[in-house]
Amino acid sequence: ADAPAGFKGRPIYEVEHSTLRECLDYFEALKLKGNKADIGDKVIREIASRLRFLNDVGLNYLSLDRSADTLSGGEAQRIRLASQIGSGLTGVMYVLDEPSIGLHQRDNDRLIATLRRLRDLGNSVLVVEHDEDAIRAADWVLDLGPGAGVHGGRVMSQGTPEQVAADPNSLTGRYLSGAARIEVPAERHRPVDGQRLRI
Repeated sequence: ADAPAGFKGRPIYEVEHSTLRECLDYFEALKLKGNKADIGDKVIREIASRLRFLNDVGLNYLSLDRSADTLSGGEAQRIRLASQIGSGLTGVMYVLDEPSIGLHQRDNDRLIATLRRLRDLGNSVLVVEHDEDAIRAADWVLDLGPGAGVHGGRVMSQGTPEQVAADPNSLTGRYLSGAARIEVPAERHRPVDGQRLRI
């Protein structure tokens, strides 16, 4: 086999110590020859496909040797999401609780595209989310309120994101329409008497 650049002379088991992005690059560039190609090409394509899904849901920084018990709840949820997309199941209802938490905007866009792909496969995707981009990307929005916890639970508005944005009864709608916004303070809080949090 011709090892991809950056992996020449290194055994394949070292790939597991690399990030999922580097693993994907490895398997996309790996070329087998002769009988090995007949046997291994399909397996390599499947591995690359699964790695692509993991990268698409914003997990490109993880490595294959990362222990499952060290993953955050959001990371574990996105791994399950990627495995579901790879399975090709249809007619399934997925319920996701804030899958965008902790994601960079670039990864958030890829997550939304992944959720759309799940929907386009013929599945229902129900997402509990506070992220504006995710709300705007939804086919249908249910705005629950008026408050949180015991102070909520009633449907304040529902419809397309545009319909919710136009509903004066919806707090979410007021933020979507721009009628309400969270202002960035002109001056940030300063530490008092040398109190600091160090990490």
